[in-house]
Amino acid sequence: MNCMKLLGQKLMARDFDRQTAELQVRIAILNRFTALGIPVTQPVG
Repeated sequence: MNCMKLLGQKLMARDFDRQTAELQVRIAILNRFTALGIPVTQPVG
């Protein structure tokens, strides 16, 4: 939840369906940032 709050404290949309879509976009952004931060390990030798 802390990471979600870093993207904004409030929802901008007023309609429930749009709020749901806004949260899905935020989660997709967080997942993308997480995927970019995970190191790729390869065996040496």
